[in-house]
Amino acid sequence: MAYVISGDCVGCGSCAEVCPADAISEADGKYVIDADACLECGTCEAECPNEAISAE
Repeated sequence: MAYVISGDCVGCGSCAEVCPADAISEADGKYVIDADACLECGTCEAECPNEAISAE
């Protein structure tokens, strides 16, 4: 099950910096996770300062 980024995202980019699969990209000042590329490792969830990332 891939991870998703909620509307609580403030666009800091910390999740994209640590994603080992480069599955996170910026879209309109917020970040989104490509579910097909997501490794489901949870690294992004642990890094998010706003707790905006969770398992789908």
